[in-house]
Amino acid sequence: MGPLIGILITFLVVILVLYLVNMLPIDGRAKQIVRIIVIIIGVLSLLKYLAVF
Repeated sequence: MGPLIGILITFLVVILVLYLVNMLPIDGRAKQIVRIIVIIIGVLSLLKYLAVF
């Protein structure tokens, strides 16, 4: 049950951060770069919970 909760929390945090980035008053190119970075960090975190790393 522990890894499942970790995966769910990570997923929710990534969605929240992506939403907050979308609300920032910065240009589209910077938003796109930040979104990619957040998604990569989220995927790496999910892989950690799935014991890939």
